[in-house]
Amino acid sequence: DPPFPQFLELCTRLTSEHPEVIPFLSGRHQKTSPGFLSSAELRNVLSRCLSRVRCRPTKVYVYINELCTVLKAHSQRRKLPLATAAGSEPPAASSPRPPDASEPQPAAPSSSSPAATAAVPASPASSSHQHQQHHHALAAGAAAAPHPHPAGSKRQIRYLENLLRVYTGEIQRLQERELDLAELDSEDSSYLQESRLKRKMMRIFERLCELKQCSSLTGRVIEQRIPYRGTRYPEVNRRIERFINRPEAFPDYSDILKVIQKASTRHGLGLARRQMENMAQDAFREVGNRLQERRHLDLIYNFGSHLTDQYRPGADPALLDPELAKRLRRNRTVALNRLDNVISHFAQLQDESEEEERGRRRASR
Repeated sequence: DPPFPQFLELCTRLTSEHPEVIPFLSGRHQKTSPGFLSSAELRNVLSRCLSRVRCRPTKVYVYINELCTVLKAHSQRRKLPLATAAGSEPPAASSPRPPDASEPQPAAPSSSSPAATAAVPASPASSSHQHQQHHHALAAGAAAAPHPHPAGSKRQIRYLENLLRVYTGEIQRLQERELDLAELDSEDSSYLQESRLKRKMMRIFERLCELKQCSSLTGRVIEQRIPYRGTRYPEVNRRIERFINRPEAFPDYSDILKVIQKASTRHGLGLARRQMENMAQDAFREVGNRLQERRHLDLIYNFGSHLTDQYRPGADPALLDPELAKRLRRNRTVALNRLDNVISHFAQLQDESEEEERGRRRASR
């Protein structure tokens, strides 16, 4: 049987003292989007809530509230059509009536009247005073201007924080599930469900930061900016630094070479081709090492799940086995040498291809 009717039937027996709970839960279910109703995520949430209610019937209202929170997060957004009300058209402006000769005409203000006094230009001192008042009024208006993202209410913040806790529990449950080979090709595998939930949590976290009017930066190593001062040309350094600090940037040798060529052309540095290639090779090695180090540190600080919380770095087998530690250091040296050989090999291939291209151009002339 589908999980929701089972859950509804079980909760009906346990909440007989409060009959208004079941209609509220059914209403939440009816307002949920059809796509989420047929998703594996909802089936997992219902199965978990159903098993928990069976194990702990006294906590039935807690699990009903948890399910309602998930359903509310995926409710349908209804858009009402805008209809023009009858008779809402603005009345036509009446044409101005020519002045009647019998009506008294307004007299011109005399020089002693208040209107004439107001029409006289203000003195420089009074004009300066008015300018200062206008400046203070503008400053006060700017200070009182609303924030681009207005602060949310405590109810909104509490709701999103509760939703984050629900998704955290669901992610932990998915991480504890065993994954077989038949599930690898499924669109609802545990890994894909976990990935979708994490993306939702990121969107909720960003929205929560907007409501709290705080920064969304978490202090991770991957968010830290990498400065670059590898060449003696500040223009080249600035362009390389801007390029490597883009989101999800991991440039290759040709990307760095193009950045240096653009900087040389833009700022008129007059760098020779061989000089730019040597600079690109050195910059690529340094930038690659620093990006790799940053990602490695970020992985160390953030990798894992609650299943590996008991792991301790002191349990590394290489700390107790000198032969294993020696072999690991030797493998690292071999890997770095091979990386240098790959960079030099492809740089040489690119030089040869450019020479061949220039030779073909000269031959075609």
